[in-house]
Parts: sequence; structure tokens; C-alpha cells
Amino acid sequence: MDDAPHESSAVTSLDRSAGSERATSRGFLGHPPGLSILFGTEMWERFSYYGMRSLLVLYLTQYLLLPGHVEGVWGYAAIKSGFEFFSGPLDIQPLSSLIYGLYTGLIYMTPLLGGWIADRLLGQKRVVIIGIVLMAFGHFMMAFETLLFPALLLLVFGGGMFKPNTTSQVGSLYAPGDTRRDSAYSIFYVGINIGAFLSPLVCGTLGETVGWHYGFAAAGVGMLFALAVYLWGFNTLPEDQLTRSVQAHRRREPLTREDWRAVWALLILCIPVTLYWACYEQQGNTLALFAADNTDRRINLGFFETEIPVTWFQSFNPLMIFAFTPLALALWTSQAKRGTEPNSIQKMTIGCVAMAVANLLMAGAVVLTGESGKTDWLWLFAYSAILTWGEIHLSPIGLSLYSRVSPPQIVSTMIAVSFIPLFLGGGFLQGWLGTYWSSMAKEDFFLMIAAISGGAGVIIWLFNRPLKPILKG
Repeated sequence: MDDAPHESSAVTSLDRSAGSERATSRGFLGHPPGLSILFGTEMWERFSYYGMRSLLVLYLTQYLLLPGHVEGVWGYAAIKSGFEFFSGPLDIQPLSSLIYGLYTGLIYMTPLLGGWIADRLLGQKRVVIIGIVLMAFGHFMMAFETLLFPALLLLVFGGGMFKPNTTSQVGSLYAPGDTRRDSAYSIFYVGINIGAFLSPLVCGTLGETVGWHYGFAAAGVGMLFALAVYLWGFNTLPEDQLTRSVQAHRRREPLTREDWRAVWALLILCIPVTLYWACYEQQGNTLALFAADNTDRRINLGFFETEIPVTWFQSFNPLMIFAFTPLALALWTSQAKRGTEPNSIQKMTIGCVAMAVANLLMAGAVVLTGESGKTDWLWLFAYSAILTWGEIHLSPIGLSLYSRVSPPQIVSTMIAVSFIPLFLGGGFLQGWLGTYWSSMAKEDFFLMIAAISGGAGVIIWLFNRPLKPILKG
């Protein structure tokens, strides 16, 4: 008992010292050197994930689930029977959408496990390495047809180890009150989208033109690069909260009443954001099918004619992240000077409204060309532009918000909570919505998605008043 005050003082001093060192260290665009390592690691992990995502639905519908191939896939009969128990008989396209949804959903559920292990047992840095290794094995296993479901399982658990712990380390580079935190997450988000932009061009092109297995193997190589970057800069990364507590012999502090208010506020936000991600993740599901079957992908300049590969359409969104992020930051800076910058909740509302407008645009494109016609690829380009402007208002703002508001002793777990909407919405709900693609008129499908995303925006806007004082505090 007599040592407790001394321990608390030692920990406070240690935390302040670490925070001060991070706050004054400038090595990457005016930020601590560790940000460049996390930037590079996340970039290669996203290269692997989005490379895999750009191929998965096409691989399933055009190759693996067809007779002559599907018979050798381990566990296929059990997985198909499980889905059909709830939904009835399934054709190849709805089944592929459900498999895609299950994969993308679970990969955003397991961060709860990864965050808990980091906060309680191993620390963030060790858990990140475990996640990278699991994902590397998973991507290489995708190159073997029989190992589809074991490979997806490794990717799911590897992603759960990786995602919350790199994201939370970005916030740990900065002392409380450091104004660089929001811009750090915007820079980090650009790294995410560099990987997302390159992966369809590399993995997608290899998969479509050389062979599916080459595309998946390229994603595995990306994870090896991620491991190399992370280990190379390991000593520039912040010490885990768990490690600092152990070094200072500090007992785990219980959450205060204010901590619980913050936790509940962040949990409430998960509800409407789930609807947003269910609409957003249609890019890798039904929009990929629309690009393949309902889009005129030809570019004819007279002297030059070509056709855009289907997987390249998934590079539109990350490419626009590069172009639009500086514009958004300049706009917010200008608004802040005038005292008119939207708060986090208002920015998230803008993100949902933009999603609704993008899908209304696609519904209009289908009406103009007819249900059996093919729309010009520029409609998808415009769709991506509007969607991306909204994404910038929602996704990186959410990452920064959860890092800033979460109690420090459970920061990795709470960052994992921020992925729950991706699990529920970007996974299962978007997969379920995708099953209507074959049975609904295309304009009706886009109108349905627009209504869902618009409803999410209304809900977030209604939450602004009760949540504002909690989040501000």
C-alpha cells in the first residue's frame, strides 16, 4: 500500500516522458519517425487485402464455384449447407456474395480479439507481428484451390491481430492534446489508400490476365514487405500501454464514470455507421459485378482504343483519396479559421449523404441506358468521386475520434470497437444486400442502397445533440 503513490507517480512520469519525446520528435512530414513505419506497414497490408478483395467475387463466380473446380474445395458442402439453412437454395452469384460478406465481416470482428490480447496479454507490437505472419500464410494458401476456406480463416484472424494495433499505435505516437493527431490519421489514411490503389492494378491484373493464383500470391508478397518494414522500424514505434504499465509495476486502473460515458458514446455511433459500411462495401461486391456485366469499359481516343479491366475500377476510390484529401484538409482549415468547421458527427453525416447521392446517380444512369443496356464507365467514375468525398468525411475522422476519446488502458480494444460497423455492415449486411442483385431491377437496387445510406445520415444527425458534449469532453 505504501508503494502505490510512488508507482502512480513513476508511471505518470514515464507516460509524460514518452509522450513528450513523441511530441517533439519530427522525422516524417513534421511527425514522429514511427508514423512513416506504420504508414508503410499499413500500406502493404492494405495492398494485400484489397488485392485479395478485388479478385474474390470474380474468382468465385467465374472460376472456383463452377462445376469441375468446386468439387475439390475443402469444406464447401458444409459452408453452402450452412448458408442455405437460413436462405434456401443458392445460385453461384448469391452464394459468392455471402462468402464475400462472411469474409469481410469476420475480418472486422476479430479485431476485438486482437485488441483484447494486445491490451491484456502481449502488447500491440508483438500482436501486429503475429497478424502479419498469419495473413502472409493465408494469402499464399489462396493460390491453392482446395484451401479456400482455411486460407480465409487465417486471413480473418491475422487481420484481427493486425488492424486495431497498428491503428492505435498511430495515436500513441502523440502526447495528449497534440494537435498533430488528426493530421497524422489523415496521412495514415493516405497510406491505406496507396495500397488500395496499387493492389487492383497489380494483383487484379495478374489474376485476370495471367491466372487467379498469381494474383493471390502477389498479395502474399505484399505481406512479406509489410513484415520487413515493420521490423526495420520496430524501435521507432511507441511502447505499448501494457509494456509501460508492467515496467512501472502499475496495477490496471478501473474505468471511471467519465471513461464509461466516452465508451458508451463510441458504442452508440456504431449503429448508424454500420448502415454506411453496408452501402460502401458494395464496391467490392455488386459494383464489381456491375462493372463486369453492365458497363461499357471501352476507351476510344481515335488513335488509341482499349478496355479497362474490371478490377481496375476498384482503384478509382483510393486514387481519389489522394486527390481529395488535401482539398478537404484545406477546406476544414479555412472553416476552422471562421469558426464554421463541422464537428466529427456532422462530418460523418456528410459522409452518409454523399453515399446516398452516389447511388442515386447510379440509379439515374441505369434508367438512362435501360436495364439491358451498358452504361458508360464514366458513370462509375463519378460514383466513385462522390462516394470518396463522403468517405474522407467519415472514415479517418472516426479513427482519430476513437483514438482521442478512448480510455488509454483499453485503447486497442476500443479501436477494435470502431471496426464493429465494418463487421456487421461491411460484412454480413452488405453480403445479404448483395443477394438481391440478381433478383431486383438494377435501378431499384441502387435506390435501396441510397435510402439506407440516407437513413444512416439522418440517424447520425439526430445523435449530434446528445453526443456532442460527451465527445467534446
